[in-house]
Amino acid sequence: MNKALAANAVSPIFVHDDFWIFNKPAGISCHDEPTTGEHGYFRLLRQALLEDVYPVHRLDKVTSGLLIVARSSEAAAQFGSLFANREMQKFYLAISDRKPKKKQGWVIGDMQRSRRSSWRLTSGKSDPAVSQFFSYSMRPGLRLFVVKPLSGKTHQIRVALKSLSAPIVGDHLYAGTPADRTYLHAYAVEFNWLGECLRYHCLPTDGVEFSLVESLLMAKELSCPWLLPWPQR
Repeated sequence: MNKALAANAVSPIFVHDDFWIFNKPAGISCHDEPTTGEHGYFRLLRQALLEDVYPVHRLDKVTSGLLIVARSSEAAAQFGSLFANREMQKFYLAISDRKPKKKQGWVIGDMQRSRRSSWRLTSGKSDPAVSQFFSYSMRPGLRLFVVKPLSGKTHQIRVALKSLSAPIVGDHLYAGTPADRTYLHAYAVEFNWLGECLRYHCLPTDGVEFSLVESLLMAKELSCPWLLPWPQR
C-alpha cells in the first residue's frame, strides 16, 4: 500500500513558501505504526520531498483530506499558536445513512475513553469537545454533514455524529454501516497567515458515495463553507 501511496499521493496540492498542503488518502496513519511496522504518511513525505517536514496537526488513519505541513521550525511554531488559540478554522465532510437526532446545530460534551480504542460523549462540560454542523439530503437514506470542530479532540467528529445516532458510513469503530471506506474528509481550512486570510479546499477523490458530493456542494452553495451562517457562541 505504501509504495502505491508514495507514487501518487505525496505531491502537495497547494504550495506556500512557509508550508505545503497535501490531500492525505484514507487508510494510512500520519505516524509510523509500531505494531505493524507500517510507515506513516509523514515518513513518506520526507522520503518523497527529500527534505525534512514539520507536522503541525494530524488526521485519523481513516480520514482523508487537507493536511498542513510546515516547511520550517519557525512556521511550525506559528501554526502551533494558531491551533492553540483556535484560530484555525477547519471544515469536514461526512456521510451517514442513519437519521440524525437533529439536522443542524451544536454537539458539546466531554469525551471519555470507551472500549476498543473508542471514545464516547458524556454530558459533562469540564473540557468539552465542541462541534457545529449542517446536514443535507444526498438521496433517500443518505445525508451529507458539513462539520466545523471548534476543539481538537481525538475522534471528535466521529464521536459527535455517533452521539446524534448518525454514525459515519464505513466507520466500524463507531457502528457505521460497512462500506468501501470511512466517509470522513477534511474538506477546507481558513486561517490568517502574516496578515493575509488564506482559504483552501479540496474535494474527496475516492469513495463511491463521495462521487455525489461535488454536485451537491454546488447546488447548496457549500463550496465556501466559511460563508455558512455558523452561529456564534
